[in-house]
Amino acid sequence: MSDSITQAVGNVAGIFTAASMLPQVFKIIKEKEAEQVSLIMIFVLIVGICLRMAYGWLKKDIPIIATNTFSFLTNVVLIVLRIRYRK
Repeated sequence: MSDSITQAVGNVAGIFTAASMLPQVFKIIKEKEAEQVSLIMIFVLIVGICLRMAYGWLKKDIPIIATNTFSFLTNVVLIVLRIRYRK
């Protein structure tokens, strides 16, 4: 497979992965309820995301760094909402 196709597939996968938590964030904002969101799951996910960002830095791969930075920020927002809307 050519490098451009490989890069495109990786970029699209990164975008979808990075955006995967957005529906959850929007649902929490709409309903103002986040009790069912697992903080442990989010923290484990953030550790994985940070390791992927480090991998991107080591490879000097901007798409990996960018998509995982977006994922990191989305999950930080999710933690803030989880704490804000706890009962």
